[in-house]
Amino acid sequence: MSYGNSLRQDIHSDTITPLIGIYDMYSASLASQHFGGMFVSGFGFAASYYGLPDIGFIAWPDIVDFVQRLRLAFPHQHLLVDIDDGYVDPEVACHVITHLERIGASGVILEDQKRPRRCGHVSGKQILPLDEYLEKLELVLETRSDLVVVARTDATEEADILYRAAAMAETDADVLLVDGVRSVDWIRKVRKVVGDKPLLFNQIAGGLSPRLSLPELQELGIDIAIYSTPCLFAAHSAITDALTQLRADEGRLPEFDDASIGVAASLSMLEGNMARHRKVRLAA
Repeated sequence: MSYGNSLRQDIHSDTITPLIGIYDMYSASLASQHFGGMFVSGFGFAASYYGLPDIGFIAWPDIVDFVQRLRLAFPHQHLLVDIDDGYVDPEVACHVITHLERIGASGVILEDQKRPRRCGHVSGKQILPLDEYLEKLELVLETRSDLVVVARTDATEEADILYRAAAMAETDADVLLVDGVRSVDWIRKVRKVVGDKPLLFNQIAGGLSPRLSLPELQELGIDIAIYSTPCLFAAHSAITDALTQLRADEGRLPEFDDASIGVAASLSMLEGNMARHRKVRLAA
């Protein structure tokens, strides 16, 4: 089964599908030990690869290269990729889709923002005219073979949210995402206007959307949940704490009596990645 169809099958199963946002190969290695799918978050990638905010700096060849490395290391994980607005031009979006599908991406998210773009959970977003976005989306859908395509709207006005959600639900996009949805009531409103179209919910710590468990989301009719930044924010907190303590202790490392961290645990995980690489090469 192809990677796209494997994800599609899970989306249409009886249980919600969670995908964990990762930002580099190490965080992906850790996430793969706990969940069966990953989300290549634009927020996390912009921060880790460029040290910049997620406002449109990402170049598509960098994303393609990263996804290729992920797929080699994790041949059995779902990989959903944030491609922002398709890197402006519809032709570029289709070119990127072709690359990602050939290297084993499971799916992509295509948004209706225009440049300069913003993170979906901050203010100041500008939205493309609906016809312009739908034209780009249709070209992407015609280009893909079996890649899962998530149509995303960043609309903020209530009437516009429902209007765009209904229009996107009429396309052949596999899944719909209304980003930055602010309440359970609005999840219900969106669910009502999109009919049977699968819905994705984006959770980000400190974002606009309510914190909900997977069972709660499934009860609301959500089919797939992405967690954009748990690895990045956990790393931020842990690194800050560790370096603050190291400075306070005048450079003396703390004792590591936890078997889940330290040199041995890290090497064991990385050796597992190496074993997967070998199996992939042998299978090829």
